[in-house]
Amino acid sequence: MRPSGRAIDALRPVFIQPGFAHHAEGSALIRMGGTEVLCAATVETRVPSFLRGKGQGWVTAEYGMLPRATHSRGQREAARGKQTGRTQEIQRLIARALRAVVDLKALGEISVTVDCDVLNADGGTRCAAITGAWVALRLALEKLVRDDTLPALPIKGQVAAISCGLTDDGPVLDLDYREDSTASADANFVLTADGGIVEIQGTAEKDPFTEAQFNTLMRLARTGTAELFRIQTAIVEEALKA
Repeated sequence: MRPSGRAIDALRPVFIQPGFAHHAEGSALIRMGGTEVLCAATVETRVPSFLRGKGQGWVTAEYGMLPRATHSRGQREAARGKQTGRTQEIQRLIARALRAVVDLKALGEISVTVDCDVLNADGGTRCAAITGAWVALRLALEKLVRDDTLPALPIKGQVAAISCGLTDDGPVLDLDYREDSTASADANFVLTADGGIVEIQGTAEKDPFTEAQFNTLMRLARTGTAELFRIQTAIVEEALKA
């Protein structure tokens, strides 16, 4: 039995509250177990200089953790004067995941920035951020269509992410911090609802893992993201009706 009491293929309880940030064009607070991330999408009618005059938009992301999101206080990166390599890597991952499901040509010369702020961390913060960011982005783009800024929704599909790992209990889905910190291998899977793969980050912390073990983790990831896609869809539909 896992420390949390979950089955090996069970997600932590997932809760998504749309519209949490009242002033953002789209937002969602996502909670996966003890991990909570606030995702807020901001729309601007301009694009980065390298895209000016090219008739296409841009989607990017920023990621950060509150000082007491973890067990001990972390220093604010603004106080340090620079972002850590981990922060830069994660926000680039979130941005790539979102751009994979957006038609940037159809977006026109509009930029969307999704800020992902970790309020509480208990493992899987980047995965929760990607899953919640898609909801925030979708709601922001829906607003552009409702306001007649765009003629149609420039989104091509859904994206979500989940962690899997090899622990003393075998291959498991959706690691919390206690499992993640002791896993012999772990991987983050960023997948689309139509079966596509955006990115897979896998690391052996001890001995190398086998292809068969990886395939087991992949199957678990498919199971987990299928449930996340269902939750995303239900939340967006509920928010649009409201």
